[in-house]
Amino acid sequence: MASGQFQKSDLEAVLKNFQDPETGRNVVETGQVGQISIDGENATLQLGLTTHSAPLQDIVREELQALLTANVAGLKHVTIQFVEHHRAPQPLGQIGLKAKSVIAVGSGKGGVGKSTMAAAIAFGLKRSGCSVGLMDADVYGPSIPHLLGLSGRPEVVENRIEPHLKDGMPVMSMGFLVPADEPVVWRGPMLHGAITQFLRDTNWGELDYLVIDMPPGTGDIALTLSQLLPLSGAVIVCTPQDVALLDAVKAIAMFRKVNIPVLGMIENMSGFISPDTGQRFDIFGSGGAKKRAAEVNTPFLGEIPIEIDIRKLGDEGRVGEVFNTPSGAALAEVCVNVARQLAVQARETPLGPQLPVLG
Repeated sequence: MASGQFQKSDLEAVLKNFQDPETGRNVVETGQVGQISIDGENATLQLGLTTHSAPLQDIVREELQALLTANVAGLKHVTIQFVEHHRAPQPLGQIGLKAKSVIAVGSGKGGVGKSTMAAAIAFGLKRSGCSVGLMDADVYGPSIPHLLGLSGRPEVVENRIEPHLKDGMPVMSMGFLVPADEPVVWRGPMLHGAITQFLRDTNWGELDYLVIDMPPGTGDIALTLSQLLPLSGAVIVCTPQDVALLDAVKAIAMFRKVNIPVLGMIENMSGFISPDTGQRFDIFGSGGAKKRAAEVNTPFLGEIPIEIDIRKLGDEGRVGEVFNTPSGAALAEVCVNVARQLAVQARETPLGPQLPVLG
């Protein structure tokens, strides 16, 4: 086929139908399309993605290649070259937190690995190239400091809390303020004040994602968060057996009642695979969360098996290394699916043009 049967303008016309995964607006309008070159039946184009969308690069590449080759006559192959597109986060509500997405990780009951999954999601998004913060809102039983190997009271500089850093990721927890063996006996107003201070007075910097480890159950914290700032969504962690699933469904109902979108369910402790024989043992059952997610019209984000290495890393304060375990690929897929669900939200409700596009 001779060169010149399609032009740059043909590609640009199709690109107006492709939505930025962060804002839901078309990538031509947002100035994210860079240089386009044509060589016979092939084309190469530069596309700017923000670090918020970094986990979705492979998905974006596949979707954009399929869209262009299906709609530009004569185009056989297109190479997508990603460049960073900067878009600053805007302050959220009265709190002023500068984060593009705030994700609550909750569960209907304790003991399902919620804190481990919250930390894994935070580290997974960070590994993809995102700017991430991790806040431990489980004030009655903070686990994040232990899982990350962090301790000690944070510094306060000019009435601002300097969060602890783990591999460059800011982290804040009640566990830094209260001794591990001392219970937190607080009523609702005190909890509200602590969560407000964590969000408002901590030097989080500019974040793509703030991941919040929630207390188990359906208590005051979700209501407090819904009043303080617009949460992007909640992730529900559960185990496969019916008693855990019943509580998980209650957690989903609670988040929906306070108008927090549910991004999906994770089935944790989904079977044990013997490292010696490779045989799978469904200690708590298997597939229950996926089935229940479909019943309550909630996305299923993935299943993570029981794995000794994950437990060891958490006990040793090295939970950020879980991606080096046999379950690392499954955990990485969960992180991509979380980002994908946020992109689905953006597609359905595009962010308005008042967002600045910088650089």
